[in-house]
Amino acid sequence: MMSLWEIRWLEVAVAFPLVGAILSAFMRDSRRAFPFSITCTALAFTGCLIAWAGVYAVPAPSAPLGLLPSGMTKWHLTLDRFNGPIAVTTSLMYFLIVLVTARTKMQRFSFTWTLLAEAIQLAVFGATEPWVLIGLLTAGTIPPFVTLIRRNESTRAYCLHMGMFITLMISGWSLVEADATLTSAAAVLLFGAVLVRCGTFPVHSWVVDWCERASMGNALLFLVPLNGVYFAVRLVLPIAPDWVLSGIGIASLITALYSAAMSTIQREARRLFAYLFLSHASLVLVGLELHTTIALTGALSMWFSVTLALGGLGLTLRALEARFGRLHLHRYLGLYEQCPALAICFLILGLAVVGFPGTLGFVAGELLVDGAVGSNLAVGVVVVLAGALNGIAVVRAWFLIFTGTRHESSIGMNTTPRERVAAVVLMFLVVGGGLFPQPGIVSRYESARKILHERAQRLAVPEEDETAEQGEILE
Repeated sequence: MMSLWEIRWLEVAVAFPLVGAILSAFMRDSRRAFPFSITCTALAFTGCLIAWAGVYAVPAPSAPLGLLPSGMTKWHLTLDRFNGPIAVTTSLMYFLIVLVTARTKMQRFSFTWTLLAEAIQLAVFGATEPWVLIGLLTAGTIPPFVTLIRRNESTRAYCLHMGMFITLMISGWSLVEADATLTSAAAVLLFGAVLVRCGTFPVHSWVVDWCERASMGNALLFLVPLNGVYFAVRLVLPIAPDWVLSGIGIASLITALYSAAMSTIQREARRLFAYLFLSHASLVLVGLELHTTIALTGALSMWFSVTLALGGLGLTLRALEARFGRLHLHRYLGLYEQCPALAICFLILGLAVVGFPGTLGFVAGELLVDGAVGSNLAVGVVVVLAGALNGIAVVRAWFLIFTGTRHESSIGMNTTPRERVAAVVLMFLVVGGGLFPQPGIVSRYESARKILHERAQRLAVPEEDETAEQGEILE
């Protein structure tokens, strides 16, 4: 009799939104597509959750049931302790964004393309074959392009940068497979692809443009999973020489500090969100560049917290925009009395983004700073300064949006039951993860050790002595 863990649950999770996208394309009425899309995203989240549980229940399952014919194992999708939490949190974000979509936004929010984007995104996190991963990352740029077309927005900046990303990916990995002596040149090309996809300076303008032109929901779903970081861990970190990683680190440090400074002076809430994303994505890349166990543990932990906290902050902005339109930060709006629940969500999730004590991002930030200072004091100082500026930007935005004046409205602006469910789930995760961080940190630490071990084996370099770091993290 077939065991529960013999089913390839990640492939099942991918199948739900993929089939849902096909079926929802024939639903002309958004009121019918909405509950159907909620069901598909909920089932995808459930499949990812079971697949992640299977990683711990059966670390090495025998003869798993595949959805594809035998002989095509390279197409199989696999979760491990590294990508499991990322896939689960990403599927949760898709579910919550579809769940809280306001009725006034349903006509402009394409459920079909959102479900297709989720299927591609989850497949990206499960891909083990390099060319399959590159193909999926390429396919993942199509739904956002269609989103811009449907909104009659300019696609020039998006197409230019995604074209660069795809070209550099394909060219770089082609060199890896063509000639082992060209690894350094290939790493430079792959390094360029990572910088473009993560929006690292000076190729960062597309992120701001994307946040301004796309719907807030689509902007969140394309950015917060941090596909560029996943690509870097899977294909760049194992083969890149130290000097290439140093280049990533320098560019990321500049971007983190520059974006943090820019976030403090923004006059539009969407631009603020874009620069917060750029800064934190760059901080994650800084942790990868240091390639020490404690720094990489901090980077992987920050990746997880950014997906939840920054995604939740974006959801809060989306809910505010559904009520008041685009939010401007050049004057006080005084929206607290109209929507106190959203004000509380904004404050808690915003503080979680910048690593306030007691939230999910606090321990991640501490590990990253500790690893940065241990590697280079100047790097540590820049990381701390970027975090401080991001904190100033979040607090400034909260006061401008929710205080300073009174906003009178004859229409009720209270949160809906669906929004309250999303808020409770996100705040429970970011606060609960901050109060009880040990399970998540241990998981990220084990993933960091495995990544660095594989890098050391491939490049034939000595591994670091991690005894002291292990005791510090596991205490």
